[in-house]
Amino acid sequence: MKIHRAFVALIVLSWLAGCATAPGPATEAGEPAAPATVAKAATPAPAIEPPSPLPAQPRPIRITLVGDIMLGGSASEFMQRHGHDYAFAGVAAELARGDVVFGNLEGPLTDGGEAFPEKEYLFRTPPGKVAPALAGAGFDVVSLANNHTLDYGITGLYDTLDALYDTGIRAVGAGADLERARRAAIVEAGGHRVGFLAYSNTFPEAFWAEPERPGTAFGHLHQVRADVAALRERVDTVVVSFHWGRESTTELRPYQPLLARGAIDAGASIVAGHHPHVLQGIERYRDGVILYSLGNFTFGSYSENARTSAIAHVTVDTDGPRTLELVPIDVYNPEVLFRPVPLEGEAATAVAAHLAELSAPLSTSLQIDNGRAWLDLETPNARAATTEP
Repeated sequence: MKIHRAFVALIVLSWLAGCATAPGPATEAGEPAAPATVAKAATPAPAIEPPSPLPAQPRPIRITLVGDIMLGGSASEFMQRHGHDYAFAGVAAELARGDVVFGNLEGPLTDGGEAFPEKEYLFRTPPGKVAPALAGAGFDVVSLANNHTLDYGITGLYDTLDALYDTGIRAVGAGADLERARRAAIVEAGGHRVGFLAYSNTFPEAFWAEPERPGTAFGHLHQVRADVAALRERVDTVVVSFHWGRESTTELRPYQPLLARGAIDAGASIVAGHHPHVLQGIERYRDGVILYSLGNFTFGSYSENARTSAIAHVTVDTDGPRTLELVPIDVYNPEVLFRPVPLEGEAATAVAAHLAELSAPLSTSLQIDNGRAWLDLETPNARAATTEP
């Protein structure tokens, strides 16, 4: 059934009464500070429909995660000339390795809507072309929890949800109200059930969903923990995506580890971050793994900062994550022209070494082999601390 469209004006409202955490002052455009306090009482999580039964003997599966996807902007001319499948052709073999494929979709899939005022960068791409290209590339789930999903208002959001639904791609992190923005997507592969949640901790505030307002799910720690705990009862693996941090920097904001570790404490196995447009460190925490930023994947800008990125493959079974493989890719658009490709040789090894260097302060040691970075997640982790006092 198509999503009912209703015109609702986007306005900036005050925080919900009774919400025990609220974002602090902005540290820069597009990034609110971490919640100043953390509520101890968990907010009830949205109801999740019971999934169908699974085979008795599930096999290990590979979950593939990539960074930011936006096929408009400076990429528009190339997409019109070559078709939107062009953006994924160079990494098709890597995407095909995934049993479940996930990425962050920046900007609505719409030909309509009204541009959000007082915002410098506004994105939108044609739904009838981008959604089929995503499906053709193998994407199963995308996050809409970011600072561009409502660039063209609620019409743009609903058009996006419709277009993704029509191609069989599940969307998380945004919806017609807060309950639906917090709702999980569940994917079944190889007898294994994987649940996805997504949150945006970036401005504008008017994009954040409320009980009766469409938008994105803001990542309040107590709500994240409640959502993860409820979902974990129904799936084998929980993946949580956050749109967070500061653009173009490898340095973590203090709230990023707080949210990521809190999600794993509640039962998540994988945390995947987006928004900085560059790679950030990897952390092995308890029995999970945190990818603080996967950088860009295919993004319509000629940014000089976004030159390299990585595709993450996490192998999991019903006992948890087993291995992490990071495949370095070239995303420097003056060279690859919005068509990322895997790096090879010394260039690949340099990116893997860069990731290892970023991860070392997080007490995580990546191994480098044949131009790829690896992490053994099966060996018991000595770091068993939690975010609890």
